[in-house]
Amino acid sequence: MIRCLIADDEVIAHQILEQYIIQTPGLVLVATCRNALEAFAKLQQHAIDLIFLDIEMPLVNGILFLKTLPDPPKVIFTTAYAEYALESYELNAVDYLLKPFSYERFQKAIEKAKQFSDKNGDTRIAQQDILHLVIKEKEGLIKIPFDDILFVEASRDYMKIVTHTRSYLTHITMKKLEEMLPHDQFVRTHKSYMVALKQIRLVKTESLVLTNNVIIPVSNSYKGDVLTKFHK
Repeated sequence: MIRCLIADDEVIAHQILEQYIIQTPGLVLVATCRNALEAFAKLQQHAIDLIFLDIEMPLVNGILFLKTLPDPPKVIFTTAYAEYALESYELNAVDYLLKPFSYERFQKAIEKAKQFSDKNGDTRIAQQDILHLVIKEKEGLIKIPFDDILFVEASRDYMKIVTHTRSYLTHITMKKLEEMLPHDQFVRTHKSYMVALKQIRLVKTESLVLTNNVIIPVSNSYKGDVLTKFHK
């Protein structure tokens, strides 16, 4: 069961979403609110798996609100403004519903949301169904196949994603990127590095060597995890 919260300042939007949720198996509406402050309070009071989040709301808009949450539920943006779409995907939103949207379009968004749920009812992405990483660069959104990634290196406020053919620079935290990459294919080796397991050729005491002979540091805090995953 996916526990839902509606955060929208429009009465008609509440009515439509409530009706859609009621007629959709597997969804339960836990709470509704009109602005970000109310939404924050509801999240403190209830266990929420999925927020239907408007963007243009009074006090604080939906995107700024989402950025303030340390461990947010999954989000489906519901908005009349198309210009926020790129930023919403950078925030790893499940979907972006442009008002007015049909029940059929709503159902497609819910199917995406269900892919984020594991067998324990958690809302983390089911990464075995995803074969690529989507990041935002200056030109727009770019899709990078997991198989192409060699390693990731932190570069101040950016992450450098190195592949067989080129490097990508994207504004994202290491923690968020670690969540987006499949745990059975990648391992954190250092506060500033993460590597693809299949690219590891040699593990040394304080470093490892990749198949292309690049040397990556391994810190003590991550050494155990590196050795465990390398032996699997």
